[in-house]
Amino acid sequence: MSEVFVQLQSIYKSYWRDSLEIPVLYNINLNIAEGEFLALMGPSGSGKTTLLNLIAGIDKPSQGEVIVNGQHIDGLSENALARWRSQNIGFIFQFYNLMPVLNAFENVELPLLLTKMNKKERRQHVETALSIVGLSDRMKHYPNQLSGGQEQRVAIARAIVTDPNLILADEPTGDLDKQSEEEIMNLLSRLNGEFNKTIIMVTHDPRAAEKAHIIRHLDKGELYD
Repeated sequence: MSEVFVQLQSIYKSYWRDSLEIPVLYNINLNIAEGEFLALMGPSGSGKTTLLNLIAGIDKPSQGEVIVNGQHIDGLSENALARWRSQNIGFIFQFYNLMPVLNAFENVELPLLLTKMNKKERRQHVETALSIVGLSDRMKHYPNQLSGGQEQRVAIARAIVTDPNLILADEPTGDLDKQSEEEIMNLLSRLNGEFNKTIIMVTHDPRAAEKAHIIRHLDKGELYD
């Protein structure tokens, strides 16, 4: 392992509903090394997804600092955050979030349309990403022609096609059967071990969490070992 890659310092997060403040996270301090695989566990409503969104720059803390690869992201403008995310973050969701009218190739290509890559470069990146997830033979298939596990592998290919340093996974196996879950977790382990991707994964599933190097628990907005 090398130096600290993600730092959360004295994070407090609350939301406002009219004049009522609703606290979600309290005094979160967390250091994650480059190349680490961390699982975040905890009951529904404990703040896991909020914490992931803070690291992704999708949300901002009420107090405290979020530092990723030396970059203080909590102070960036929305435009700067969007650029930063496109270059540094791969996000994997529970329900895949694939576009049903696009085939696997086109879904994976989507993030690259925001870059300056030409068509040939985009094709090379997409083919590499689909090869890594074992779906080279499914490029022209649409989401409704794929199993749940295959859809999630397309979603993972989309997350890694820009070669991000950090992969954030929110319940990536929550909608899968046991065999597909095992395939997805083996794939995430390979991305971590072989490609040195730093992975932070939210999960309810102890079997999935076993693939991580470190497991931390959130409960009522507080972080525990």
